[in-house]
Amino acid sequence: MSIVVTGATGKLGRLVVEGLLGVVPAAEVAAVVRDAGKAADLAARGVEIRVADYDRPETLTDAFRAGDRVLLISANEVGRRLPQHRAVIDAAKAAGVAQLAYTSILGAETAEFRLAAEHRETERLIVESGVPHTLLRNGWYTENYTENLAPVLEHGAVVGNSGEGRVASATRADYAAAAVSVLTTDGHLGAAYELNGDADWSLAEYAALVAELSGRPVAHADVPADEHLRILLAAGLPAAFAAILVDVDDHVARGALAARGKDLSRLIGRPTTPLRDSVAEALRGLGA
Repeated sequence: MSIVVTGATGKLGRLVVEGLLGVVPAAEVAAVVRDAGKAADLAARGVEIRVADYDRPETLTDAFRAGDRVLLISANEVGRRLPQHRAVIDAAKAAGVAQLAYTSILGAETAEFRLAAEHRETERLIVESGVPHTLLRNGWYTENYTENLAPVLEHGAVVGNSGEGRVASATRADYAAAAVSVLTTDGHLGAAYELNGDADWSLAEYAALVAELSGRPVAHADVPADEHLRILLAAGLPAAFAAILVDVDDHVARGALAARGKDLSRLIGRPTTPLRDSVAEALRGLGA
């Protein structure tokens, strides 16, 4: 039996693998990747590398073994994810895995924003498959904001169309720690965890925090949805992705990503990473 992480060389996947290596022997960890070369460092540490591609179901036949505990990290190509996820679910079922954990999205059952649709359908496929499962409904990543601090500082503005809506974000490391917990301890089969940061915040509060910690003038600019879309397109974002971000902001204004409880901090055994800490770290990375 191995603990298997799909998408193991991605940003979240690498954090999960690192977390697992701090809990179990490397020989018990397997990484499913498309390019073995990108996982050479993991192989050197004793992690088993299994090469497979979500888009080539035949390659998934040998990705899993009977009794494996598997983390399906959702694919990153919005609009193509459902067939990709179905291929993984089918392979996991055929192999007879002991657990299939899936990184879904906060409030997947009832969320109305576009980004939730494929997650909701993937959850349905998992449940209907009969595979023992755990649903990790991850909220918004703090890095969705802090990784874009450079243009915020350049223009002195945090732009969005979420109004006074609140976001209970957590870091990738927080969500990775939750995945490690459910993959290495018992009692999680059949559970659906709503995972979010301990505290929520508005874009106005975020802008004020960035201004405080950077010592630069940063304001919150709440704009209509069509204006936000225009700004994102002018910044070079692909049209489909920009539309998704505007749609998410619209639903943030309605409370879709506000705090729902403390599942995340309970799973990881500590408070989630405060927004202040994340902003401070990101600013240090920019030399700001």
